Amino acid sequence: MAQAVIALGSNLGDRAAHMSKARAFLGSLSESSLVVSAIYETEPVGEASTHMYYNAVCAFQTRLEPMELLEKLKRYEQEYGRDPSAPRWSNRTIDLDIIDFNRETISRQRLQVPHPEYTRRLFVLLPLQELFPEWTDLRSGTPISDMIASAPKIDVFKKGVNW
Repeated sequence: MAQAVIALGSNLGDRAAHMSKARAFLGSLSESSLVVSAIYETEPVGEASTHMYYNAVCAFQTRLEPMELLEKLKRYEQEYGRDPSAPRWSNRTIDLDIIDFNRETISRQRLQVPHPEYTRRLFVLLPLQELFPEWTDLRSGTPISDMIASAPKIDVFKKGVNW
């Protein structure tokens, strides 16, 4: 069994409902109870996004292989209305990214783990730190507090834990 760490984001429609439904979906992939961060409201990153995001991080144990997990996440995103041909960082009902998989380095054409951009994303780092205060980057050994200090600054507001 492996531990998967997934970042969730939504900035269209009923963001809270989208996050809750995605949480239930992740629970269906899990062999254990989900560990979830609070939801954080964050400003969008990139030119294509125009609405504030809800973001969170979940961790769980799974029997799925990394590529199998990725396929299930991408299929869920598409079934839930995400257009895979939309511009990068565009608005979306749900976004699910594998941040970590069993503290392993994975380098495949469609999957890079640890997620290649997470160290610069406060909307991932803050909820990740909530779950794993002693987290260090697998590639560099950098503590999460240092990653947070050096990440590009964006507006981030902790919304709450009940989702």
